[in-house]
Amino acid sequence: MSRSTTPEDPSTGVPLTTGALARRLGVSPTTLRSWDRRYGIGPAVRADGRHRRWTPQDVAMLEAMCRLTSSGVPPAEAARAAKETAGVAPAEGELADEPPPQSRSRASATLPLGDVRQECRGLARAAVRLDSPAVDEQLAAAVRQYGVTVAWQEVMVPTLHAVGRKWASSGDRYVEVEHLLSWHVSTALRRSTPHPSPQTDASAAGPVVLACVPGEQHTLPIEALNAVLGELRLPTRMFGAAVPAEALAAAVQRLGPSAVVLWAQARSTASLALARHVAGTQWGVKGARRRPMVMLGGPGWSGPQARGLHRPPTLQDAVDILADVHAGQHGDEASGERP
Repeated sequence: MSRSTTPEDPSTGVPLTTGALARRLGVSPTTLRSWDRRYGIGPAVRADGRHRRWTPQDVAMLEAMCRLTSSGVPPAEAARAAKETAGVAPAEGELADEPPPQSRSRASATLPLGDVRQECRGLARAAVRLDSPAVDEQLAAAVRQYGVTVAWQEVMVPTLHAVGRKWASSGDRYVEVEHLLSWHVSTALRRSTPHPSPQTDASAAGPVVLACVPGEQHTLPIEALNAVLGELRLPTRMFGAAVPAEALAAAVQRLGPSAVVLWAQARSTASLALARHVAGTQWGVKGARRRPMVMLGGPGWSGPQARGLHRPPTLQDAVDILADVHAGQHGDEASGERP
């Protein structure tokens, strides 16, 4: 391919492949092929009659197509307008004199991302388009490239927050975008969580219990923590959303965890009484009793905190604390020491 006419990846200087162009635009390669086949929105030149050769004009046309479809314009109309914008003559049978559907394009369809990684922009465009294959591909690529911690903090969270802000400011529009993106983020996190080996899971140190407090439905942050702990091969037990207090207490008593993470998104669900109760739970034979370390996660715990309860500011801080607690308990058990 000729570098003088082919768009390049600015980070490498290498001509863009179809996959790289799809990620840049926030669509799936399947979507690009579908647009080409149905609407003629594709490369003007194919090297050797087979390989796609993306010219700057092709990319401009695709960018216009993405903007229009993301703002609610039907694909057929968007294709005609995108070709007109890029100066491409309509194919036979297309309406050349139909004005572009600018009245239906809304600037408000753009998510307020700010200064973020380029991957966030591609992910946001795919989410607004409700392009599930592209969202799935973008998330998987971010986890592969950066690992769960960076992918969560610098790709997933900024995009989720942008969708949330858009939802809040647009009269409950974009609810479907938030639901689709959240589901795919959860799926990506679970896929990246390795299954612990029997030897690891049966270690002397108890697992880390992760649970949302009663009434709390926001699970994605503790799903991310669970995934990172899985990368470190630390045993966990994930209980998910809105765990009843009695069930949580029973699980802690049965499992004898090294730590318990309680997530509260809202102050209305955060219960210091529950956190203190969990922290006071004991198990083991007389003379060798143990208690879990309790960690508070989420903005619901803002304000004065109970003494002895950890509230780490970042995901990495939480991981570091939990890894140290687990290693310390495992070392005590292995050496026969008693607290």
